[in-house]
Amino acid sequence: MTAEARGRRLLPGGKTAVERKWPDSNSALPEERKPGKLGSSPAPCRGHVSGAVTYLRPCGVRGAVAGLPLLGTRCVPCVRCASAEAGSASCGSMARVWQQPFLNVFRHFKVDEWKRSTKEGDVAAVTDKTLKCTVYRVRGAVSASNYIQLPKTSTQSLGLTGRYLYVLFRPLPAKHFVIHLDVSTEDSQVIRVSFSNLFKEFKSTATWLQFPFICETGTPREGVAFPGARWTCLQLDLHDILLVYLQRCYSHLKGVRLCASMLVRSLYTSDLCFDPAITVAEARRSKLPVTPIPREMAFPVPKGESWHDHYVHIRFPSGSSHVPSELVQKSGFPPEAAGRVPRLLPSPGACSKPARDSRARVVQKHDPMASRWATSMPRALPEVSVSCERSEVSRVAGPSDCIQEPSAWVEATDEHASGDGLHVSACQPTVEPVAPEDTAPHGPPGGKQSLPEAALGKKRFQQRALWAPDGAAVVYPCHAVVVALHVETREQRLFLGHTDKVSALALDGSSSLLASAQARPHSMLRLWDFQTGSCLALFRSPVHTISSLSFSSNGELLCGVGKDRHGRTTVLVWGMAQLGRGGEAVILAKAHSDADVQAFEIAAFDEARMASCGRGSVRLWRLRGGALRSCAVDLGEHHTLEFTDLAFGPVQDGHTLYVCSRSGHILEIDHQRMAVRHARRLLPLQTPCDPLAQKRTFSSGPGIAINSLSVSRSACAVGSEDGYLRLWPLDFSSVLLEAEHEGPVSSVRVSPGGLRVLSTTSSGHLGFLDVPSQEYRLLVRSHTAPVLALATERSRGQLATVSQDRTVRVWDLATLQQLYDFTSPEEAPRAVAFHPTQPTFFCGFSSGAVRSFSLEAAEVLVEHRCHRGAITGLAASPDGRFLFSACSRGALAQYHSGAPRCPVLRVAANVVCQEACPSSSILAVSEDSCLLAFVGPSKYTVSIVDTASLDELLRVNVSALDLAGSCLDSAVALCFGPSPPSHLLVSTSSNTIAVLDARSGHVVRELSCGHPAACASLALSADGRFLLTAAERAVRLWDYTMQAGLSCQVCATPPPQVYIGHSEPVRAVAFTPDQQQLLSVGDAIFLWDILVPREGWSPGSVQGAPGPPPTCEAGPGAGELEGVAAGARGAPRQVSESPPVLPPQPGLCAGPPEDFDGALFPSDRSRGPEDLHQASGPSVLVQKEAGRAGDGACGVTGGPWDLGRRPHPCGWPSACSTVGARARPPARPNSYRHFTARYKASSPAQGLSLPPAGDEWLRLKAVVGYNGNGRTNLVWSPDTGFFAYTCGCLVVVEDLHSGAQQHWLGHPEEISTLALSHDAQVLASASGRSGAASRCQIRLWDVPRGSCRQLLSHHDTAVQALAFSLDDRLLITLGDCGDGTLALWSTATCELLSSTRLPEPVHGMAFSPWHTGELACVGQGILTLQLLWGQAGDVSLQAHREPVPEELGVCELSSLCYGAAPLLYCGSNEGQVCVWDTHAGCCFLAWEADEGEIGVLLCSGTWLVSGSNTRRLRLWAVGAVPELRRRGSGARSSSVFLERELTLDGAVVSAVFHDSMDMGVVGTTAGTLWYISWAEGTSTRLISGHRSKVNEVAFSPDESHCATCSDDGSVRVWCVASTELLIQFQVLSQSCLCLAWSPQSCGCPEEQHVAAGYSDGTLRVFSIPRSAVELKMYPHTAALTALAFSADGQTIVSGDKDGLVAVSHLRTGMTFRVLSDHRGAPICTLQSTRKECGDFGAEGTDLWLAASGDQRVSVWASDWLRDHCELVDWLSFPAPSLAEVVLAAPWAQGPRPPPCTVPPQVPSCLPPSLAAFCPWDPALLVCAGLGVSPEVAFYSLRQKQVVEKIPLPFFAVSMSLSPGAHLVAIGFSERMVRLLDCASGTVQDFAGHDDSVQLCRFAPSAQLLFTAAHSEILVWEVTGH
Repeated sequence: MTAEARGRRLLPGGKTAVERKWPDSNSALPEERKPGKLGSSPAPCRGHVSGAVTYLRPCGVRGAVAGLPLLGTRCVPCVRCASAEAGSASCGSMARVWQQPFLNVFRHFKVDEWKRSTKEGDVAAVTDKTLKCTVYRVRGAVSASNYIQLPKTSTQSLGLTGRYLYVLFRPLPAKHFVIHLDVSTEDSQVIRVSFSNLFKEFKSTATWLQFPFICETGTPREGVAFPGARWTCLQLDLHDILLVYLQRCYSHLKGVRLCASMLVRSLYTSDLCFDPAITVAEARRSKLPVTPIPREMAFPVPKGESWHDHYVHIRFPSGSSHVPSELVQKSGFPPEAAGRVPRLLPSPGACSKPARDSRARVVQKHDPMASRWATSMPRALPEVSVSCERSEVSRVAGPSDCIQEPSAWVEATDEHASGDGLHVSACQPTVEPVAPEDTAPHGPPGGKQSLPEAALGKKRFQQRALWAPDGAAVVYPCHAVVVALHVETREQRLFLGHTDKVSALALDGSSSLLASAQARPHSMLRLWDFQTGSCLALFRSPVHTISSLSFSSNGELLCGVGKDRHGRTTVLVWGMAQLGRGGEAVILAKAHSDADVQAFEIAAFDEARMASCGRGSVRLWRLRGGALRSCAVDLGEHHTLEFTDLAFGPVQDGHTLYVCSRSGHILEIDHQRMAVRHARRLLPLQTPCDPLAQKRTFSSGPGIAINSLSVSRSACAVGSEDGYLRLWPLDFSSVLLEAEHEGPVSSVRVSPGGLRVLSTTSSGHLGFLDVPSQEYRLLVRSHTAPVLALATERSRGQLATVSQDRTVRVWDLATLQQLYDFTSPEEAPRAVAFHPTQPTFFCGFSSGAVRSFSLEAAEVLVEHRCHRGAITGLAASPDGRFLFSACSRGALAQYHSGAPRCPVLRVAANVVCQEACPSSSILAVSEDSCLLAFVGPSKYTVSIVDTASLDELLRVNVSALDLAGSCLDSAVALCFGPSPPSHLLVSTSSNTIAVLDARSGHVVRELSCGHPAACASLALSADGRFLLTAAERAVRLWDYTMQAGLSCQVCATPPPQVYIGHSEPVRAVAFTPDQQQLLSVGDAIFLWDILVPREGWSPGSVQGAPGPPPTCEAGPGAGELEGVAAGARGAPRQVSESPPVLPPQPGLCAGPPEDFDGALFPSDRSRGPEDLHQASGPSVLVQKEAGRAGDGACGVTGGPWDLGRRPHPCGWPSACSTVGARARPPARPNSYRHFTARYKASSPAQGLSLPPAGDEWLRLKAVVGYNGNGRTNLVWSPDTGFFAYTCGCLVVVEDLHSGAQQHWLGHPEEISTLALSHDAQVLASASGRSGAASRCQIRLWDVPRGSCRQLLSHHDTAVQALAFSLDDRLLITLGDCGDGTLALWSTATCELLSSTRLPEPVHGMAFSPWHTGELACVGQGILTLQLLWGQAGDVSLQAHREPVPEELGVCELSSLCYGAAPLLYCGSNEGQVCVWDTHAGCCFLAWEADEGEIGVLLCSGTWLVSGSNTRRLRLWAVGAVPELRRRGSGARSSSVFLERELTLDGAVVSAVFHDSMDMGVVGTTAGTLWYISWAEGTSTRLISGHRSKVNEVAFSPDESHCATCSDDGSVRVWCVASTELLIQFQVLSQSCLCLAWSPQSCGCPEEQHVAAGYSDGTLRVFSIPRSAVELKMYPHTAALTALAFSADGQTIVSGDKDGLVAVSHLRTGMTFRVLSDHRGAPICTLQSTRKECGDFGAEGTDLWLAASGDQRVSVWASDWLRDHCELVDWLSFPAPSLAEVVLAAPWAQGPRPPPCTVPPQVPSCLPPSLAAFCPWDPALLVCAGLGVSPEVAFYSLRQKQVVEKIPLPFFAVSMSLSPGAHLVAIGFSERMVRLLDCASGTVQDFAGHDDSVQLCRFAPSAQLLFTAAHSEILVWEVTGH
């Protein structure tokens, strides 16, 4: 349809109706007008703008707006004719109405008066001879100093909403010019768009686009305007610029700055696309479908001459979809002027969305037989005659002599002929059924072969399916998996290793190499051996996203196309010659191009020649001499087309290059002449009844978009948007075959033999057309959107899935065929469940409806609408009696599913959690159909009800406070275990699975699910043997019985199998009905085989198994074992090969590749350091080599063990004792007694500038905090008064009387444990291994001197415990579960005497107080070790093991202590205390001492102290126990009394008491040391600290107090002098991220306030004198990140993570101003100061700054009492490159993260933006973290430039300026603090932190410096300044 036809409709009598849309109505009212005359002016709209000129389009004029002024019209009506070219809707707000149809910006803002605009420098009004009018001349040597700016200040806005901006200007000869446009988006983000001939290349950031303006090539200075520069009409489509390059929606034009050197006439804005070369008269005469330019905007053209001879018109972007192609062509330049025509670079990338299915979507019901046939089958077409008359519609006789309408016609144009084209019509084929076995879809149901077009950045690519060179298999990507499917046998081979969606594929011509690239910057490429499936190489491409790959025919070259970080198209050529001989793929050439590239291909006849096509360009490439060069093909009138695909023709065709376009064109290009040989176009068929049936020109009418084409020796296959696959001969004379699909055809590929054509569609189908048999065979069906839920049916073996594509599909699990497809266009399905006994299933929808479907009749049986909210869960009882449904409104419904109509029995309101997401695991029914469990009424509770009556039986509160943080635990998913026992598994938000007794509600045990995120779905196998969990993108299979410890025969539970393959979060998991396979759904449906024996499964139990179980492959995924940490974003690593243990299961699931070693990635030979930052992937654990028999001690229960080992001559343990054992570390025991180092994303810096002794500027004065993560890291000697504890990597020695501290430094990592010798002369401390050291450090300290006496190193992972012998001659060290060794040292010589690998995990150890050579260890029993000294001085160990008594049940011993001889007290993980007779070797007494695990036991005399993870500390009277020992097994615990009990703030991890047991000190996981007095029954806080990361420190004005805030949600007020905690404000479930103390000027000291910002967007104001919350505000919806008080203390300025800055009153709590200038990036810094602002050209009492994470700093002057705020300066710094950030990222050099840890991602690597006012120079800003290199920059607000830069070794993460001396303190993520003297330029570095120093703050007196790393706070005293 033409523009006029689209905008109007005809009325009877030849009248025309114009649709009028009023502002207050949505209806369109037709108004009759006479043709050819102006209609009456409608009533003006309310609030119209006076003085505007109205332009109305006459009804008889073709086009949009004729541009005729109506004289005397003073108001703008709200009616205007909409046109397709305008691209804007009818009148909306008044802001858009008064600017229509165009606006003269200079006139409206009265530039000549300079009141609403600004001129700077040499700006003058002159008369131009060419235009014969007044223009403005802007000239000067410096463009930034000579400009015209609209509006006057940057705080104002033009508010111009026109889509197009017309700039009428002329560049001055031999000069540069710059045009800056500040454009606002719909989300209020300001983007600067700049055009200049000064720019050399296109650059882009999140807030700035720079486009080069190339005036002419060959001038003396490239880029400057040539002497004959002409007046130019620069037409900018602001809407498309933001959409294409930044994917943002345009709102309005905020400001313009025109910089020297240029002549400018004016600026115009409009929603109409004007053609400056067409006048109104010409448009009327020629009736062109264009919008002529108004007279006011027109350039004068001499009579009889062409407009293009005098002027230049540039439209940018040139490929706007709203601009007709004819307009672009007519606005071009003649060929002879092409050398001097200005042009803008680059061309915008394609931004169109994937095509949608054009067919109406209805509820479809397919029976099993009907679904076996493809939607349409092609058949041969008869020969047709060729008609040369385009106005006629060809009709072709079909096989039955009936007249059939052709589906399309082709228009061909010969460039060398007269121009009359040919059109050929092809009849529409009929459907012919074929045998079901020939077309049955054998592909995996969850393969999701829809091959969607994925948008990454600014480039769109298509995932294409490929033919194998032999034509027997097809290769296609399924998200993160590459699948090779044999088309005849339907066997699959899977290529596993990618962790994100595969974006491009390529196969070489010999079937030996397969290349695949994955999405997400940077692209990771994998090269595979296609025959074996092994990965040959893994490397990262230099570009962000690889969109296309192409192999040369011999496989020696691989070309890839993508975008670099600047958005430029980049072409890479890799050489593969050395790949098969142990070498690597090397980059041979790299080239950048401004042309858009949609497809790229290497010529088969010459590997040095390539071709590419894209929007508006077809380029030929050539590789010669190591350089890659390209040349554009002369496309002529086709230069504006959007080309989508290309292919080289056969040899007999002269290797013609075929290119197709989105407009339906197919171009044949002579690659030698680089010119178009033929052009054809695919056009839709016209019907005779079409009123617009008329003669079409070559460019008129919409063509059928062609998405792909492929060429064989004799035919060309074309896939188009109309859903047809067409096969043409190479002369395109007639259609050979035509097949219709359900959706648009996204890609086609002809097989190497030319007999089959592969096609993929956007509707999720993959199939091929067999040309000889003329049959279409469907290979794969799939969902086209993520799958939400699944359900399985046991008797028939069926699977039902629901998806976001609004379909419900039923699959046959045996054949993997789709049986039924139900579509719901109006409402989305959310949940599904099968009836256990009947052929029906139930589905819940977003509307609240629950429907029952019959599988036999394929129809809806019944529908219930008892819910008002969306269905969130469905569950059917196993006996088939009941069905339960839950909705988002909290209602629970019960149905009688056994009745015919499934009636509703009960509906209970507000019982189910309303915050729950739709999940198949939100409801669970027990196996006996008696119990129903669900999450509710809140997310913190789980309710269990009776299934028949819905009576509540039990309600379990799972909201136990997480001791490591401040968030309450909540339930996520539920699952019943088999009965008996009746267990309910609850997945919680703390990444654990709580196993509850469904009858009593007691916690049976807790399992760590090993996921980095909460488990979203879980399932138990029918026999209760295996547990299946899913979180994020990984699926794990656990041995549930081993996890439960029911049949544990080894030292630790085996690790799970990890199944990697999903590229999006997994929504649901389940076992197949036969329990032999797993199902997981998310991005697709994945079917996995369980490749483990069903009996006795254990990775270590397989005889002779040198490695882990094999990777499981079934469906598009693989299963893998986990063992060693690799974070959720973990990178590939080098792993050793190990053959599979078990053969693969037969069937469709292929076995693992030969070199697959059980890791996430196969054994890759070529890896570089860049692999440390692979794109995102699921958290996986890699299983290392298992320990072999004989590597450690041989376990014989109940007998003596000879564990003695001679140490290695060099001090290393013997290989047989440790090396083999360490190869496979056991899983971490389920005991909190074991130390786990907190994950740190940093590593210590090397080469510090340490100050000489005595000349330090800083002295460590105090440490605030205690490391509650340590174990037994507290020592106290009551006799000497020595008291020490750990904080981070420091040993803090404190005087309990004075509070003075000493600090012993030396450990590089967090200290795990301490031990003090009995004479209190030697202190032993142990820390974990660091990145530089391969072993843990054990330091022996001389207590009197306070110095390190010896450094020991032996253990690999961590040291769990230390102990001195009774005579202090021996020190024994115990490694953790990953190390498993016990080492014995001589304290005199510090030599290693013996090293032993323990046969089982040990939780604690102690030396006997009676025998020097005896010690005991506890774990799964008691292990007593006796030291045997040899004659040569060697030591061996003789062991005796006693198991845990049966009376204690299934438990482990977790702690121990010796009592009166010969008693040994042991605590268990079940809360019991048992007493052992060490002489008899038996346990004679036990009692229930606690409800949790007992981690600390201390005994002295008749008293016993126990501490547990329930936070309880208990004192027991055990004086009668020696007497009970004489009774033996008849002893009863009634004689043991509980004397005292205290509840502390965390689990007890350390304790030390006086011998009298009346007083002591206890440490908890909350980071607190308590002084305990049993006599008074009190606990007093000695040392306190935050338990989570400290975010801010703020000081009171008099420096007497300071306040800190933390992620634990607390705000704490401290006394600065004593570092004593005074006040604590706690907010649960939130993190406190920022803090500010009110200034002195606020008033009296009793009115001091502290403002704190939280992660939920709230701002709380605390009154310090009253210790209460005074005010709570909600100024933000996002987390607050920065706070600052105004100078008078009456106003609070706050910033959030979205970049908004809010200004609020302290008294009223009202937010009266919100600034959005930094929107889009988090606010890092806010600072306000009282300062005279007159020097900076702004008024105000306060000067404040804001720095955001996008490297921008703004400085403002404000007077909040007068509600005045003005921008003083705006600083934008370039961000560091990605490579620099990666190299600077601390985790790139540090150790790998532990399990369940997510390392930081690349975007978060950018350093924070730090800025502060300089205290010693009011006109300076000090900035760090800004710019491309690490440095401190000093910016002058007066000079408006950086006046000084001081380089830094790393990027700063914190900064503080001293108010006194010229000192700057800088914290780095490399765990160091640098003090910089700005006066002298000297620096000093200081260590002491064990993590990134995220906080530095000088006190107001400049005498103290506070630094913080995670939860530890160090107080430094500033000396020497």
